[in-house]
Amino acid sequence: MSAETPADPSLFVRLRLQFRAWRGTRPFWAGLVVLIAGLPIMYFPYAHLTLGQLTIRMSTTTGAGSLIIGVLLVVLGISLWFQKHVRTFAGTAAILLGLVSLPVSNFGGFIVGFLLALIGGALAIAWAPGEPEPDSRYGVPAGNGTDAAAAAPESPESAEAADGMDAAAEPGGLNMSKSNEPYEPNDLSGTSPVNGANGRHSAG
Repeated sequence: MSAETPADPSLFVRLRLQFRAWRGTRPFWAGLVVLIAGLPIMYFPYAHLTLGQLTIRMSTTTGAGSLIIGVLLVVLGISLWFQKHVRTFAGTAAILLGLVSLPVSNFGGFIVGFLLALIGGALAIAWAPGEPEPDSRYGVPAGNGTDAAAAAPESPESAEAADGMDAAAEPGGLNMSKSNEPYEPNDLSGTSPVNGANGRHSAG
């Protein structure tokens, strides 16, 4: 084994890289936020606070509804991890459940679960799968040489020939191909009534 051979990554590093690759192909953070949003919504209606000998119960008459909303948010969060194609439905359902939790579950778990449900649902709706980057450089797609040959600049000879054709085709330019014919300019702006009437030479 040579000194340049890199050491094999540890088990922790390999698991971390695999988890990163798995996380990048799905709305992971949206599912995590939606899952966390369900915890305060289904916890507070069944919790109680003790102050000395005074016990304060935060349960409501619709405790079962709070439990259902919280469990549904947890299920939606897990669905976003393993069923990424339902992200639009899951995000919309999470937002609606967060709105319903306001009157049902202690103002949406004292606003905490409500805000987390809205943020997680918005992240799920906005998430889109990434596209692989094209194999290109400076915006030009890489080819097997045919594209480069087609896009090669013209040779100087062809450029000069094209310039000669353009010069000959201009209305006021010299056409050297007809060297025997005298050159007569088409510009009559220099004529005046003294030289000719209406731009025509006088007959006399």
